Amino acid sequence: MGLLDGKVAYISGGASGLGAAMVARFAQEGAKVMFGDIDAQSGAAVAQATASRFVLHNVTDEQQWIDVIADLVAAHGRLDVLVNNAGILGTGALETIDLAAWNRLFAVNVTGVMLGCKHGGTAMQRNPGGASGSIINISSNAGILATAGDCGYSATKGAVRLMTKSIAVDFARRGLAIRCNSIHPGPTETPIFKPWQTDQAAADALHRSLMEMVPMGRLGRPEEVAAMAAFLASDEASFSTGSEFVVDGGGTSALAGM
Repeated sequence: MGLLDGKVAYISGGASGLGAAMVARFAQEGAKVMFGDIDAQSGAAVAQATASRFVLHNVTDEQQWIDVIADLVAAHGRLDVLVNNAGILGTGALETIDLAAWNRLFAVNVTGVMLGCKHGGTAMQRNPGGASGSIINISSNAGILATAGDCGYSATKGAVRLMTKSIAVDFARRGLAIRCNSIHPGPTETPIFKPWQTDQAAADALHRSLMEMVPMGRLGRPEEVAAMAAFLASDEASFSTGSEFVVDGGGTSALAGM
């Protein structure tokens, strides 16, 4: 018996990194998994490796959300778990922010999450046997503690944190058994850092910078975040909603330099 036997799940941004690890873990735990991404080649490879279904999906497009959720419900009759994982890195220092890049950052990291909650939550309310489900929003420990030099990324992840709490309380007070929680990873071994690893010196400097954020002295593994997501997706987390679950090696517990 897997932790997610019989559950139907959708994961955005599932073609690489944290998303791919969650697709694999959910499938391993017995869920029927559909996932989306804008990377068709990597998505097809993950789908083949995990016996899951991949769809092209731009999370900033509301009609695509409507179509993806309708497709999933038509195939499986319900939606039990939604993971809003798709996200991009920030715009850099305040003085150099390009407005178009800023707007895209918020479109992916905030609006994309809202649209997932909106249409995923609506589908869950129509589940046979009554409204039930689990929405999991991937934030960051940068949504709890500010990231110097990148106010945009911190702002988006902080928005996801409080959006999650607002949705959770709203559902609970309306008597809906739909839980909504956020996961806050610290620096994790994923392809998201590749643009900064232009050569070995840059890669080494980035590694040193990331290590300063992690008291445990190593980067997180995608599988560790996926394990937390699997728990929150399961009935084992039935009394957890509106909560933030940190997976960051102690980063948010330490003061800089202490």
